Amino acid sequence: MKRVGVLYHPLKESAVKLGREMARFLRARGVTSWACSAWEPDTARAKMDGTDLVLTVGGDGTILRAAQVVAPTATPITGINLGTLGFMTELAVDEAKDKIIHLLAGEGWTDERALLEAKVTRPDGTPPQKHYALNDVVLARGAVVRMVFIDATIDGKAVTTYKADGVVVATATGSTGYALAAGGPILHPQSREMVMLPLLPHLSASYPLVLPADAEIGLKLRTAYPGALSIDGHTNLEVASGTVVMVKCSRNTLRFLRIHPPDTFYASLEKRLKGKQ
Repeated sequence: MKRVGVLYHPLKESAVKLGREMARFLRARGVTSWACSAWEPDTARAKMDGTDLVLTVGGDGTILRAAQVVAPTATPITGINLGTLGFMTELAVDEAKDKIIHLLAGEGWTDERALLEAKVTRPDGTPPQKHYALNDVVLARGAVVRMVFIDATIDGKAVTTYKADGVVVATATGSTGYALAAGGPILHPQSREMVMLPLLPHLSASYPLVLPADAEIGLKLRTAYPGALSIDGHTNLEVASGTVVMVKCSRNTLRFLRIHPPDTFYASLEKRLKGKQ
């Protein structure tokens, strides 16, 4: 590896300090490095050219922000955990420098995760926007606390109209996040399937759907008030009635570079969900 980027959580003093320290550590070993706040995606993207690895310092939220910087490229991410759960992070603070040396030497293995690709078409005729999500895409009500109507299709065929606070479409990685809190199932992290489920449905379909990787989900918002579209909880857009969001599993994946042996996911699941390390 010749160039490594470091993205840190800017509101955690310990993350800022460690992020800058890791950048100096890498430079001292002949590796070109750069450091940037994970909350400045445009600045980080401008530094990505030629970057072989992105090192994150924070928690799972910092990794989600890093995913927005990296996607849809093949540049891998390795996370140093300063958060609580650390589902996606790889390294503890006290082992980070030692393990990074092994990664620089070409050791480690690649953990590939599915990405969602969301195409957003607004009713005002503006060009469609494309977004990538590692965790989830959520189409929901906005600031006004009133349920919305969301017409859902799968592969172009009508499924149902959700009368709810919103609808979540999640990857396997995101199945342990917001989707789980909303009553969805847990998928193995390497699964390519998607989960779709409503948020607080009222007199409409309430069950989650597990859909194959080649399915395309269509969501059309109908509401008298502005709604909201959330991509991984960090890109949040106001959307009008008539907005259509098409969601599918991207051909691209997000790659994590890991050094520890593959863990038994189900054996550690309960421990992590209860906040135990």
